[in-house]
Amino acid sequence: MKRSLLALTLLAALPFAATAAEGISYNYVEGGYTATNGDGDVDADGFGANASVAIHPNFHLFGGYSKQEVDDVDVDVDQWRAGVGYNLELSPKVDLIARAAYEKVEVESFDADGYSAEVGVRSPLTSNLEGYATAGYEDFGDNDGFGEGDGDFYGRVGAQVKFNQNWGIGGDVKVSDGNTQWFVGPRFSW
Repeated sequence: MKRSLLALTLLAALPFAATAAEGISYNYVEGGYTATNGDGDVDADGFGANASVAIHPNFHLFGGYSKQEVDDVDVDVDQWRAGVGYNLELSPKVDLIARAAYEKVEVESFDADGYSAEVGVRSPLTSNLEGYATAGYEDFGDNDGFGEGDGDFYGRVGAQVKFNQNWGIGGDVKVSDGNTQWFVGPRFSW
């Protein structure tokens, strides 16, 4: 109850008149190659897709899906993510971003539900290059199978090389305790 009240209070205090920084779009869809390098030489790779849609000058909905196969074991790992994000223009070229998401992981007959929250900055670095960096926290509860259920802090960096106003190639790297996940693929923005 206290967390809900705090979240509502912070949401009510946010300035709703701001817009995205110049050259940044929160409307996109992308697909491509994704891979994970985990503890104990456990590696997996496969495909992933991500999307985001702006529902207000400062808010966007986002989601993602990836399907990876663990090397040498023939085990599939499916991951889903859906959430809401907030962006605040700090300057004409820099946005502060904050995002919260529901997370789900399925490994064969095992699955875990959790959440994540992250905060960072996003900026067009040049006319054809955009980048972002965030710090976050994710937790899959006590039965997560990913440790002792204490949650995990992570860092994420990404970039997009823009070919024109709509098309580009995006990349993303997420580093957490013992795991590195990355994604690369084409992005269509509008």
